[in-house]
Amino acid sequence: MEIMKIFNKEKITNVVNNLLTKKSAKELLDRAKNSSLKKSLNAFDLFVIGIGAVVGTGILTIIGTAIQGGPESLGAGPAIIVSMVLAAIACVFSALCYSEIASIIPVSGSVYTYCYATLGEFLAWLVGWVLMLNYVIGNVTVASSWVGYLTQLLKGFSAHLPNFILNFPLWLRSDVRTIYHMCERYGLDAHDKMPYLFDKIPVAINLPAIILTILSTLILIRGIKESTRFASVMVGLNLFMILSFIFVGAFYVKPSNWVPFAPNGIEGILMGAFIIFFAYIGFDAVSTAAEETKNPQKDLPFAILGTLVFCTILYILVALVLTGIVPINQINPTAPISAALKLINKDFLAGFISIAAVCALASVFLICQLAATRILYAMSRDKFLPKVLRSIHKKYRTPHIMTIVVGLVIIVCALFMDLNISAQLCNYGTFTSFIAICVAVIILRKKEPNLKRPFKVPFVPLFPILGIISCMALMFFSLKQLTTSSIMFPLWILIGVGIYFGFSYKNLRS
Repeated sequence: MEIMKIFNKEKITNVVNNLLTKKSAKELLDRAKNSSLKKSLNAFDLFVIGIGAVVGTGILTIIGTAIQGGPESLGAGPAIIVSMVLAAIACVFSALCYSEIASIIPVSGSVYTYCYATLGEFLAWLVGWVLMLNYVIGNVTVASSWVGYLTQLLKGFSAHLPNFILNFPLWLRSDVRTIYHMCERYGLDAHDKMPYLFDKIPVAINLPAIILTILSTLILIRGIKESTRFASVMVGLNLFMILSFIFVGAFYVKPSNWVPFAPNGIEGILMGAFIIFFAYIGFDAVSTAAEETKNPQKDLPFAILGTLVFCTILYILVALVLTGIVPINQINPTAPISAALKLINKDFLAGFISIAAVCALASVFLICQLAATRILYAMSRDKFLPKVLRSIHKKYRTPHIMTIVVGLVIIVCALFMDLNISAQLCNYGTFTSFIAICVAVIILRKKEPNLKRPFKVPFVPLFPILGIISCMALMFFSLKQLTTSSIMFPLWILIGVGIYFGFSYKNLRS
């Protein structure tokens, strides 16, 4: 009885009643029409957002781990091209589903918004919470990769830069976990690599990542059109350098390096598909900008599917050249492309690749932060988050407070998480959101068959079901090998459930 007195019956009833509450497509479209966000994006801008998010960390860093393997995973070897095809097949069904719903409901929030229209409030919140793994936690991977390439780039100017820049202290450009792993691997003393408070608490601050986050936040506050202009320049430079690598490297390919083709068999191929999946979050990022697009019904499907096709072809070409130049046991897991060029004595091009990598990863970081901000903005409009977070800047018409909050969260996470764990968590989030979007299409087709659909997924429900099965297969297979992230992901879900019920109970919403 005493426990019952603590809880308010009215609030409990409100929480229960809201669990399955849905928003109609019409209600969401009316909201988009009355949105304060500036509609300034066209098909090219959306394509840049997609390419910028995909052709970044995956092709410049994660591809090395997918080929060679990591601390908790087997590598695919040259069979990484098969892994990429499998990942693309798993993606294509989800990409079709994204295209259909994005053309129907072009509203900020991506899968979170789509689930609100089909699965109800509670599951929509969980999907939105999981999307934070994709973008906020995933950006830790991007930041770590960016710092790694920046360090290599600076070393190329050893004749011109002072020693304190070339030998930047490790504890000022990395996280505690990564430093510990490095010390264990090479038999070093961690006390020599970073300072300790009271001789017990290690201190490591990734200063370049913090600076990158601050600059990205300032650009996003300025405006989404300005952000995509910046991203388009970075993406263009990156594509030029990657195509240069493919063209030059093709002349140094040794077919003998492709033998054995699949050193770890089907397990290595499937694990490679799981790891490389990190790259394909890009077309989800496209859908988050729907509310700021001039002609979303036409441009969103084009950008989503175009991103998937273009990037899959580019990834396969890079993988063929990379594994043909370098034996898999010699591939650099943090900077595979530039290291491969140095191996064939193309130091000049390797330096340019490092420049391109720094630019590309900066654009990926920017786009992922943009996506996280827009999803959280959509959630704040539905009163899941404090009212102040949905404030719009009077001059720039951007959600500036939310943008700052996301930047601060990324900075905090970068202090505690390393590249591999954050990428794995991001993958779990991506699989979950892809499964949710496939389910949403099936439900919406059944409940609102007469709804105008500028783009339609063929063979429903077969294609969405195949999307669900393929994503679940890769997701559950990885659970056998990735022990750390497979524990952290359910923990993240439980925290999200706690926040939902706690905030819903405290704040009456109808």
